[in-house]
Amino acid sequence: MALLAALAAALVRTLMHARGGASETEAATAEGPDEATATALPGRAASPGSLTVLVPAYNEAAFVGDTIRSLQEQTRPPDEVIIIDDFSDDGTGDVARALGVRVVRPPANTGSKAGAQNFALPLVETDLVMAVDADTSLAPDAIERLLPALDEPGVAAACGYVLPRRVRSICERGRYIEYLFAFSFGKQVQDYFAKPMISSGCFSAYRVSVLREVGGWSTRTLAEDMDLTWTLYRLGHRVRFVPAAVSYPLEPQTFRLMGKQLRRWSHGFLQNVRLHWRGLLRFGYLRSLLAVALWDSIVASLAYIVVFPVLAIAFSPIFLAGYLIDAPAVLVPALVGAARRRETRKALASYPCFFVLRMFNAAVMLRAVWAEAVLRRSFNVYEKGH
Repeated sequence: MALLAALAAALVRTLMHARGGASETEAATAEGPDEATATALPGRAASPGSLTVLVPAYNEAAFVGDTIRSLQEQTRPPDEVIIIDDFSDDGTGDVARALGVRVVRPPANTGSKAGAQNFALPLVETDLVMAVDADTSLAPDAIERLLPALDEPGVAAACGYVLPRRVRSICERGRYIEYLFAFSFGKQVQDYFAKPMISSGCFSAYRVSVLREVGGWSTRTLAEDMDLTWTLYRLGHRVRFVPAAVSYPLEPQTFRLMGKQLRRWSHGFLQNVRLHWRGLLRFGYLRSLLAVALWDSIVASLAYIVVFPVLAIAFSPIFLAGYLIDAPAVLVPALVGAARRRETRKALASYPCFFVLRMFNAAVMLRAVWAEAVLRRSFNVYEKGH
């Protein structure tokens, strides 16, 4: 039971990141007469394996330069990089243009990362498209390692390994352990069935033909990456996880910013459950995965926030040992993942922060469950996590 709970915890925490997150573009805008509207250019047929990278960016001047440089320094560079300057007012577009990439700017803020990406999708002329958040840097060989997965029959999307770029604050250290566990163990199990729970929004590649078939990224939930992943499964497509392809997003440093991100992730998860649960029940593996994730979202969160403290006060402090349920199941896979990266000391030092973030995550999730399931008040404001 502890192992299932821990696995569920990692699955829910890595929603959307995972990093949903990501450059967490709140808006998109347009600049330049030739780029003011996203109209498909006439023309040439896409060559097999050709790649465009879309980077949605709203007020990301401080970070987008690092993202662009990491794309330009790839062992397999993309054929084109398009920055969607989502009506920024901090010079994001100027930073991108200075680095020689194409910048498009919608006529108004699109309101979400999905909206910004959809604005630029008609401009894509390649066989493949990759979504990368504006606060996310890639390992030098990330693209080269990720793309071969899309050559497999039936594979419509591929996602890579995600680790925080900075590991300093309590929030960043807690997220570091979450990701080590989730991507070293949870995603590996999911990939065995070619059905990762989510193709992370901060770093994923797609077949353009399939993406256009489903209408691009949906704006109906706050977790567009999960929505798209589950839609692909319902249509019979496969998604692959490639652990050797690594990305490094910036994670929230403070609890205020982490709360914004977790609020969006929690509501987005519940919104997707409401939309997709009937379709997912047709797949035995996804049915089980969803059940475990819901267990963690509701039952385990209640245990952390309500049951353990009440039992400890009413009967005995021994019940506080319940907080250690996740300990062995999370620590061992996380340390294995850290050892492979020669980061064992960093993982051990960060481990206590995992429990702090676990409690915080549980509180945010329970609040989202109350709003979405009981009050029927859906949250649809796309807030940035940095």
